Amino acid sequence: MADRTVLVTGGTGGLGGAVTAAFLRGGWRVVVPQREPGTDDGPVRVVADLLTPEGAARAVEAATGDPAAPLRAVVNLVGGYASGGLVHETPVEEFERMLRINLRPTYLVTQAALPHLVEAGGGAVVCVSARAAVAPFPGAAGYATAKAAVQAFAGAVAVEYRPRGVRCNTVLPSVIDTPANRAAQPEADHRRWVPPAEIAAVIRFLASDESAPTSGASVPVYGRA
Repeated sequence: MADRTVLVTGGTGGLGGAVTAAFLRGGWRVVVPQREPGTDDGPVRVVADLLTPEGAARAVEAATGDPAAPLRAVVNLVGGYASGGLVHETPVEEFERMLRINLRPTYLVTQAALPHLVEAGGGAVVCVSARAAVAPFPGAAGYATAKAAVQAFAGAVAVEYRPRGVRCNTVLPSVIDTPANRAAQPEADHRRWVPPAEIAAVIRFLASDESAPTSGASVPVYGRA
């Protein structure tokens, strides 16, 4: 029986599936919020819109529903990417959409989960930023800004909750080797991209007691890209 729970947002995506599998192999109780009902293939699934405070609270409620397996970790994978023109060509609505889908769920879920992590005696939050946050490229100002905001938010959580035993770290992928990315870039050298399972192993480490001394870190997971 699992004796600890991890809440994995975005657990149905290309990276999310690998992260969920890694925690299940590690003996965790895994809770995965999703927008539509799904099959029960290992994780506990809950229908929740993480863009709303109510949805975030519902997801956290499910994650804290087993007293024998208290919530000890939150992994914020929800996000999205959209390319566009240069800044002067990008409508503010598109810029704000990147902030909304990348930063808002991370903030709301973390906000709802923190009191429970503190009550459980501590735990870990892992957020997913991107290499674009530290090395922007043309046509993605909204995405780069949103991922930089996720990184800054994680640093703030690390500072505020370190005295309460809650750690917060960030991973920064480059291009993840998922079917969707391969379809979008069929001519790219996919051997240089980082496999989801390798990123998942880093995330599970940052959520585990083995990384207890580490908080406020931004970990590059670039592969060879």
